[in-house]
Amino acid sequence: MLFSPQSAWPRYVGWLRVLLATVAPAASYLLLPSGVAPMFYGLMALYLAYALVVALRGRSHTGMLGLLALFGDTVFFLIMASYGADRMLWLASAFYLFLLGEAIASYSTVEVVVIVAVCAVFCAVLPYGALVLERTVIVAGVLACAFAINKRRQGLEIERLREKLLEAEKAAEKARELERVRIASDFHDGPLQSFISLQMRLEILRKLMDRDMNAGLADLKQLQALAQTQVRDLRTFLHSMRPVDVDGANLVATARRAAESFQKESGIPVTFLGTNSPVGLPAEMTQEVLQMVREALHNVQKHAGATRVAVAMEKTDRALEISVDDNGHGFGFAGSYSLEELELLRLGPASLKRRARSLNADLLLESRPGSGSGIKFRIPLT
Repeated sequence: MLFSPQSAWPRYVGWLRVLLATVAPAASYLLLPSGVAPMFYGLMALYLAYALVVALRGRSHTGMLGLLALFGDTVFFLIMASYGADRMLWLASAFYLFLLGEAIASYSTVEVVVIVAVCAVFCAVLPYGALVLERTVIVAGVLACAFAINKRRQGLEIERLREKLLEAEKAAEKARELERVRIASDFHDGPLQSFISLQMRLEILRKLMDRDMNAGLADLKQLQALAQTQVRDLRTFLHSMRPVDVDGANLVATARRAAESFQKESGIPVTFLGTNSPVGLPAEMTQEVLQMVREALHNVQKHAGATRVAVAMEKTDRALEISVDDNGHGFGFAGSYSLEELELLRLGPASLKRRARSLNADLLLESRPGSGSGIKFRIPLT
């Protein structure tokens, strides 16, 4: 229904029905011949009582009661049409417009079409041939049907948009949940592990200083250096979490600045090779790609023990290829592994594997224990 029972609309409809039901008997008494059957006025009185009850209740009928109310209004119009449409054309036309407005506002397209069809057929077979009223019924009925069909089409479109909105809200909630899981996992594997290590070292230092103060002081200097390293790592971690406003055309330039920032903060030299062609990725994918590069560099700083890094971005006809290579000590395994193999063996950085899946990208991880590692992504552009 277009208007809810709690709105003011049903009250307006109810009192308008009362007005028409009051005017009809008075107009009939003045305009119709004196020989009109008493049953006609009895039916009008009954309809007026019904209209007063509905108006005083102040709410519309729903379900089967609503259909019965619509049927009663239709019957009342047919009674007026059959007892003097030629003399009370204006009143019959007014009530017919009321009937159509009620049907359009509160009922479906089927009910509107049925009412129009019944009224048009009834007026067409009247003995005295109420031609003017018949034309009014047909013209107004056709317009009402068109309006009802358009209203239904708009209702279906609104429902479709509402479903899409719900799907988008669910997708956004799922994305937020995945991002929470990713951040929690990254924080657990990074800063939290560092602070746990620092806590353990402090406990060892306390016991050591109880036995040998000089050795404890030497170890304290090492802890100070470790704390500085952890502060730097935490700063890098927070920097990698910060969103960057970038579009597909500026992806390479932004990635280059990220590599330069990494070199400045970590002290590890970075060689960056980037394509000169615009990448043209959507904004969401651009953010993911940039975050992927930053996380790969962060992992190099945190775990690889490397002295140099090489980053390359190249655009082909159908994909964007990205590689991050370092000369560190590599992973605890040797060889080249695809994303599916890493998932099966539960190897490799979890956050980068999640981002690769979200981008529908191919991933290849190469580990050379003692001489470095490399990770390559191939992100489809079509």
